[in-house]
Amino acid sequence: AAVLAGGGYLWATRPVPVPPAAPPFPSQVTRLAYLEPQAGAPESDVRRFTFGVEIQVDSGPPVTVTRISQPYGGVSVISAPRAPFRTKAGSPSKIMITFRVTDCGNVPRNAGLPFLDVTLRNTRAIQDHSFILGPRYARDLSKALQVACGNDFG
Repeated sequence: AAVLAGGGYLWATRPVPVPPAAPPFPSQVTRLAYLEPQAGAPESDVRRFTFGVEIQVDSGPPVTVTRISQPYGGVSVISAPRAPFRTKAGSPSKIMITFRVTDCGNVPRNAGLPFLDVTLRNTRAIQDHSFILGPRYARDLSKALQVACGNDFG
């Protein structure tokens, strides 16, 4: 009986392993930074605007970008690499994004605070996140929309 009691006591007071911490949500560890409009020869199609962004995951498991979009109904988006693609922590990646104006009536005259909508996925969650890329991006995008639409704004 003493052996059973001692064994029961040892089992009841054993250290309980602490479960590993859950990985961070993908939007908490992912950064997107505007780099520049595409350098070199001007676009042959004035309704296109190509620019670079850098994606960086600060920590945790890899993050997969499953979708990139923007809020304007009159603009389509294509990325290179095409989504889905994965980025590992500590390995920033460059993404080239091309906007193409398809309907000037659904494009703002001035993109004052534009953002990119990005769907991010890691082992913890899938999240839609809007990245504000700053004043240089807003200025470059507004200029590109003016060139693309000229007097055709609705």
